[in-house]
Amino acid sequence: MMIQVQNLMKTYESFERGHTFLEALKSMVVRKKKLVEAVKGVSFQAAEGEMIGFLGPNGAGKSTTLKMLSGVLEPSGGNVSILGYVPWKERKKYVANIGAVFGQKSQLLWDVPPLDAFYMNKEIYNIPKEQFRETLDEMTELLQVTELVRKPTRQLSLGERMKCEFIMAMLHRPKVVFLDEPTIGLDVIAKEKIRGFVKEMNRQGVTFLLTTHDMEDVERLAKRIIVINHGEIVFDDQIEALKQYLGAKKRVRLVTERPWDSGWSHEAFTVISSSADTDTELELDLSRIKLIDFMAQVQQRSGIADLCMEDIPIESIIKALYQQQAGD
Repeated sequence: MMIQVQNLMKTYESFERGHTFLEALKSMVVRKKKLVEAVKGVSFQAAEGEMIGFLGPNGAGKSTTLKMLSGVLEPSGGNVSILGYVPWKERKKYVANIGAVFGQKSQLLWDVPPLDAFYMNKEIYNIPKEQFRETLDEMTELLQVTELVRKPTRQLSLGERMKCEFIMAMLHRPKVVFLDEPTIGLDVIAKEKIRGFVKEMNRQGVTFLLTTHDMEDVERLAKRIIVINHGEIVFDDQIEALKQYLGAKKRVRLVTERPWDSGWSHEAFTVISSSADTDTELELDLSRIKLIDFMAQVQQRSGIADLCMEDIPIESIIKALYQQQAGD
């Protein structure tokens, strides 16, 4: 396995400070320690060429886990082996084989054209001249920024900068790449370009670990999903299995000929919204009622003018995961 993580833990030590003036004064002399378990025994493996969505709510431990996997943080316990390296112990050798793209942090220099920054990375990573030129030509063509890389970074749009950030991270041909909110703030066209680039790199064998709150990124890119909450993995499987988490449920949008019968209730469906008397959105459980029977009952009660049925949005499924774990 390219990535092996066993019982990874990270505990932070902080100090409690009182709310009143007297408590704050007292804390200057005697401070009460507080241990915060950010990551609690995370374990998983990843093979070469996998594309993994690493998801979780704010404060779940995603960023802390990524920082340990990239070698920025040393864990409180557990073992990690990526490409045969222990990230925080063999950092110099390790970082020569990985890449990272952070949507809210830049590797580019504001007043310098991206092309100059690329040449700087060439020297840092000791990339052979021919390999550098071949990689640069391929990536600038894929992302359609051949001319843009000669303009100062400050003159580029957000989408253009993010394309250059990807090139910066991929010039040394890393085998593993960590992506943290890579499409945040981008328009639809820029997102498609970035996603297409990531897919192409993945097709060439690059392993990606993606953290994002953009569920469209997840659906378009990830083949496997790991969901973390309160520092623990609560789901690890293929995206198809995640979509089946809520069973045979579907999202149904109905336009009826007559007003929806508001007094009608059934264990097989839940009304989500009703924007007009004849426009209703439902969550339908097909394990409790056959579609043909449901449609027949709707036709009898209100008449069907239009019907649209689709899978439950992935963000709703993940929300249900969070809520179930919170309840447990």
